Order: sequence, then C-alpha cells, then structure tokens
Amino acid sequence: MTRDDILKALDQVIDPVSGRSIVQQDMVTGLVLKGGPTSYNVGFALEVAPEQGKAAEPLRSAAEAAVKALPGVLSVTAVLTAHAQEPAHSHTHSPRPAPRPTDRQPPPGPQGIPGVAQIIAVASGKGGVGKSTVAVNLALGLKRLGLQVGLLDADIYGPSVPRLLGITEKPESDGKKLKPIEKFGIRTMSIGFLVKEDEAMIWRGPMVQSALTQMMADVAWSTPGAPLDVLVLDMPPGTGDAQLTIAQRVPLKGAVIVSTPQDIALIDARKGIAMFRKTQIPILGIVENMSAFVCPDCGHTHHIFGHGGARDTAAKLGAPFLGEIPLVPMIRETSDAGTPVMVAAPDGPEAKAFLAVAQQVKAALGTAERTAPKMVFE
Repeated sequence: MTRDDILKALDQVIDPVSGRSIVQQDMVTGLVLKGGPTSYNVGFALEVAPEQGKAAEPLRSAAEAAVKALPGVLSVTAVLTAHAQEPAHSHTHSPRPAPRPTDRQPPPGPQGIPGVAQIIAVASGKGGVGKSTVAVNLALGLKRLGLQVGLLDADIYGPSVPRLLGITEKPESDGKKLKPIEKFGIRTMSIGFLVKEDEAMIWRGPMVQSALTQMMADVAWSTPGAPLDVLVLDMPPGTGDAQLTIAQRVPLKGAVIVSTPQDIALIDARKGIAMFRKTQIPILGIVENMSAFVCPDCGHTHHIFGHGGARDTAAKLGAPFLGEIPLVPMIRETSDAGTPVMVAAPDGPEAKAFLAVAQQVKAALGTAERTAPKMVFE
C-alpha cells in the first residue's frame, strides 16, 4: 500500500459544502502510513474552516471509514484541524472591526471520560528530568495499592511509554474505539503505538490538540465491571498548547510535578506549578527525581545535581513534597529493558521510593478538590 492508495480512497469522500472531494480541496494534511507488508496504520488530519467546527465531524468519520475499508488497514486516526484564512485586502477594503466582548465564546469546559473516576497529570517544566519514568512507576505503584489504573502517554512529540513498558504491538479496535494495551496490569495508550519509534511527529498545534482529545475520548478505557479508578497522564514537558488543552478540557483531580534538585530544573518546575494553579488545578505534590547517587562499589552517597531543592521549593510554594527518587543504574536499566523497577525489583529500595510516592498520591486523591476556573475576557 502507498500514500497514493490512501489519497485515491479519500478522493471519493465528497465535502457536502462545496460538492468537491476532500483531496481536490487539499483538505488532507499530515498523512502518515506505517506498517506493512500486510497490515497498516494510517493517520491524517482534515483541515476545515474554523466556523465549521463540529459540523465537519461527519466528514471526518466518512474519511476515516473510507480508509478503514481498504484491505490491510489495521487502524485509522483522523483528526480535524482548523486554519483561519486572513481576508484578502484591497484598496477599497475597510478595516475589520474588532470583535465585541459579547461575540467571544468561552472555551469548552472540562469533559469527563466515561468509566474513569479520577484523572491526574504527571508534569515537568522541562524535559530530561525523568517525568515519564516517574509516571510509569507511579501508575504501577497505584496498581499495587489496589486501584484500577490507566496510563495515557500525552507526549505526542516524544512518546516514551512504549519503550518503558516494552510494548511493540499495535492497539486493536472494535470499530468504534481503540482498545488500550494492557501491560503489567495497567491499561495504556500512546501515539507511539501507532508510529515507528524513530518517526518524527511533524504536527502543528491544532493537530496535536485533536489527537490528545481523541486518545482520551475514543479509547475504551473502561471495561464492563472494571472501570478505572484513576487515569495517569504522562504530560509533555513545558507549558505550551498541549498542556493548556489538557488543563482546560480535562477535569484533572490534580498534578504531580517532577523535577531534579538543580536550580535550572526548579525554575521551570515553578512555571509548571504556576500554570496549573492559574487553571485551578490542585498540586498533589512535587517529586525530586535523581535525588542522590549511591555508589554501588563504595556505598557512598553523591549529590550530583544538588539535594533538597525540590523539598525547599515545595515548602516555599505551599505544595506537598512527595519524596525523593534516587539516581541509580537499576532504574535506568529496567526502564530501557521495558520492565520498570516496580516490576523488576518490587521489594528493592528503588521500588519502595516510588511506592511511597504512590501512597501519598492515593491519599491526596481523596482530598484534592478542583474549583471551576473563572474565565475573564478583557
């Protein structure tokens, strides 16, 4: 199968607004074709006018169905993205009036996920602090404490969950929703399940937002008789569009902030905390990752990145401090091998450190309350 085969199928999908096919109108963007030689995973976006909004959903469904009908297509991910066109200017064109405050519509409020009791985010102000490693082991720790747990890899540009959990298979679909892949007792989903590990996701912001929304709403997180107690979101690093989309559209119970002890990481961690607080999301606590290195030969403890920085930051900001995770080869080795330390060495000191964090998070989930954000338009 080739990209031309996909485009040929999409050329049969007619836009009822214009009467022309979506291919003729160059509406198909970001086409990705992976797999082979007998099974394929396809992803693409449909670029529509902003005013079409939800009215274009039947067109998206028709395009998805057209591709899914092709022989050998295992899964199809089609998202809607809007691109506003600037009006053409002429010598007689009058200036466009500024929108009145009454014309502005507030963004959609947080929407829950059926069968998911609580959703928490594991976030960091910058990359490279071990956020995904903490998210995976936290999810496994909550599972060990008796909860039904899901894990969503929300880092579209740098998905790590497939490698951390050793997952190489593709998710199945029941024709309506994707089925999460279960590993070590937790249900997982990641864009990394649908593309090659070294494939770059060259997507614009709206496409990423649409993909995130679909991975939450179009995945069968709950199974009959076994709803999820908590869904852990492994957030992308930083405070950009993807983070704001999740913070504003998902009813998060709270956020766990991951940082190393060094000042440069703590500066960005404080920015992440500020973002969540502005969107009225409780901070469940701060985790100090790579806290100290214990030499396996001599047993001495070395504070390579400093020590206590996250604890001090938590105290200054009035946030709970959840604990310290050591910098040891075992965590790195087990993560690279796809068997996290919570699974590979559940009784070791490293696993106990993650379990202590999970215990505090579980306790906080019973008390954290989110107030509705106040939207102010000036």
